[in-house]
Amino acid sequence: MKVLPIAEVIAFLKPYAEQTGVEIVDAAWDMRTQSLTVYIDMPGGLDLDTCEKFHRAIDEPLDLLDPTFGAPYTLNCSSPGLDRPFRTEADFARHTGEQVEVRLYAPLGGKKRYTGELAAFRDGNVVLRTEKGETEIPFAKCAKVCLNIEV
Repeated sequence: MKVLPIAEVIAFLKPYAEQTGVEIVDAAWDMRTQSLTVYIDMPGGLDLDTCEKFHRAIDEPLDLLDPTFGAPYTLNCSSPGLDRPFRTEADFARHTGEQVEVRLYAPLGGKKRYTGELAAFRDGNVVLRTEKGETEIPFAKCAKVCLNIEV
């Protein structure tokens, strides 16, 4: 199935997200299921009604855009989940002061996993506050930065 690039779809949907009070944090085509999933978030978290409201707001405009060039597809709107990775400076700003987990591609200081309070995102570095003080980790070395969820 031929599809428009995700960046183009997200750019098209951004005004509809703003109108419904949500932020598009990601989107993905799944060629196996022939579906488009748009991941949204908002301050204070999402509820099912907000996902449904956004879905309704973008359904018809997407049909007019025709991102699959006439091929049928399924549209899904979803919360990115609690463990979604931080990708933008806005993600880091939103979660400053919260407990996060940082997973690295390769060990740094003998460790591949760090947890602590997100103090800042500064000059391309994730700044963590731990019991040992502040640690700066280059974002380029991070495989994943997300909320630390304790079960």
